[in-house]
Amino acid sequence: MAEKKIIAVVGATGAQGGGLVRAILADPNSEFAVRAITRNTDSDKAKELAALGAEVVAADVDDVASLTKAFEGAYGAYCVTFFWDHFSPEKEYAQAKAQAEAAKAAGVQHVVWSTLEDTRKWIPLDDDRMPTLMGKYKVPHFDAKGEADALFTEAGVPTTFMSTAFYWDNMIHFGMNPKRDEDGGLSITLPMADKRLAGIAAEDIGKCAYGIFKAGDEYIGKHVGIAGDFTTGTDMTAALGDALGQQVRYNDVPHDVYRSFGFPGADDLGNMFQFYCDCEEDFLAARDMNVVRKINPEIQDFRTWLDRNKERIPVG
Repeated sequence: MAEKKIIAVVGATGAQGGGLVRAILADPNSEFAVRAITRNTDSDKAKELAALGAEVVAADVDDVASLTKAFEGAYGAYCVTFFWDHFSPEKEYAQAKAQAEAAKAAGVQHVVWSTLEDTRKWIPLDDDRMPTLMGKYKVPHFDAKGEADALFTEAGVPTTFMSTAFYWDNMIHFGMNPKRDEDGGLSITLPMADKRLAGIAAEDIGKCAYGIFKAGDEYIGKHVGIAGDFTTGTDMTAALGDALGQQVRYNDVPHDVYRSFGFPGADDLGNMFQFYCDCEEDFLAARDMNVVRKINPEIQDFRTWLDRNKERIPVG
């Protein structure tokens, strides 16, 4: 039996990387083995991956040398950054650069880079439709990733640029779950008007990445946008109501109001939702569901994800 090709997965204990690790390990016929890269190999999540059959190694995304060592001997690498750990697009860009340089130094044959659109290509800094943040970004957690695409190209690393979408898991972990109104009813607050939101289950991001790796060089050098469903706020509340067994109201607010909510990242997310609205057609067109179903035939739509995860969604 031929030796399996190694996929080195950055952020293996996180939502995206963990989804990829599990997708590979769950496939008894996989041509790949997994090297799970994490800062802390003694964490419960790291030990869980080791028990499932992953090789778990330590590396720091801020340190090119440790990443290079972690990538050595690997056929492929899944590269991802962690904006919400530090809220710094500059740090995110530096971490992408370290991963690109490490992949080049280690001779990785295929990188799947988890990215997003650089919104400044659609809404320039001098466009006053939305505020400029941190002096040089419109949507910081998008723009730094999009800008970093060029780092992989310039490094000469064979790369697939996989553009992700809104996590439905934000309803579980990120405070976007249905909340009780003053009258006791449930509602979700989204500044999306009647526009469609491209969303995805976090675990499906990893499954899509696995499909790209399995396709060999078919998607190298290409941008592949992924999503599980396109839903309006009305669609989402109807589905939530069915899943939770009680009515959920769609509380649509203006983008300026959402930006003013004051929680960490509210201005960034307010701009993100405005980008989704103002550039709806381009954003959705970049996520071709025919391609998504080809790389991940098990892709979940919103109602399927809800049916499987409704007990995990806090209702308060």
